[in-house]
Amino acid sequence: MLRGLSWQRRRQAARDRRACRSHGTTGGTTVATHVLTLSCPDTVGIVAAVSGTLAGHGANIVDSAQFGDPDSNHFFLRQTIDVPRDARVALTEALLEVGRRFAMDLKLHDLTRKPRVMILVSRFGHCLNDLLYRYRTGALGMEIPAIVSNHEDFRSLVEWHGLPFIHLPVTSATKEAQEARLLELVSRERADLVVLARYMQVLSPALCAALAGRCINIHHSFLPSFKGAKPYHQAFARGVKLIGATAHYVTTDLDEGPIIEQEVQRVDHTQTAEDLVAVGRDIENIVLARAVRYHLEHRVLLNGHKTVVFR
Repeated sequence: MLRGLSWQRRRQAARDRRACRSHGTTGGTTVATHVLTLSCPDTVGIVAAVSGTLAGHGANIVDSAQFGDPDSNHFFLRQTIDVPRDARVALTEALLEVGRRFAMDLKLHDLTRKPRVMILVSRFGHCLNDLLYRYRTGALGMEIPAIVSNHEDFRSLVEWHGLPFIHLPVTSATKEAQEARLLELVSRERADLVVLARYMQVLSPALCAALAGRCINIHHSFLPSFKGAKPYHQAFARGVKLIGATAHYVTTDLDEGPIIEQEVQRVDHTQTAEDLVAVGRDIENIVLARAVRYHLEHRVLLNGHKTVVFR
């Protein structure tokens, strides 16, 4: 009993420290918690230059993860840092100077601002429902400015959550115009991320390019196997023993974008194609939610056709 109480107190103390940072004070100093991410050609002195710059502006490194890829000869870094509020502008300018020196793709994310996520869905609602539950309970730190669908099926669900539902029906004749409207919505609502929660439309190359690096799709297969339509039925026809799902960034190459997260589950000969579809729904929920959370927490860095994910 005493051990349990001690554990509870330690957990509460950790919560208090996080709350202190998020509310802007720690140790009497006004701070804001940020995440710093960067990637660049690997060379000597990167960590020293970044750490020295942070220390020189009074920033404290809370946690840090790094990876040097010998194949691409690129270096990747993610750090959570507490930044004195009155030093943020000067620190940003100093970090940008370091970024120029090392040819970095460098970003400083303020965690007091929740990313804005627009969700697209068609007629399969399990991923949408799962994301909405996680959003409602605070498991996913995001704002949802709108949910867009090419069908009316989930209007009542979305509006029950108090969120705007936008119906953009798509036909071959209207596809180009509706994609233009969709992109206008993304811009107007200042969406940081677009999530295809079983949105059963192939995005045009122009739209893929406009949303590069900020559009996540859930594919109901363990890619690169069984791309395209009805992958569970393809898997059933091949007698697979494992089925899975894949969350990836959308690119112009259908179902071949950089993979963020995957999961599998074992199946056997007694299960029908419909059984595989049912099992797959649960896997899709988990995989998509993880991928969205990793992106929201700035844990995913692009590495050519692959990703580096700091879990």
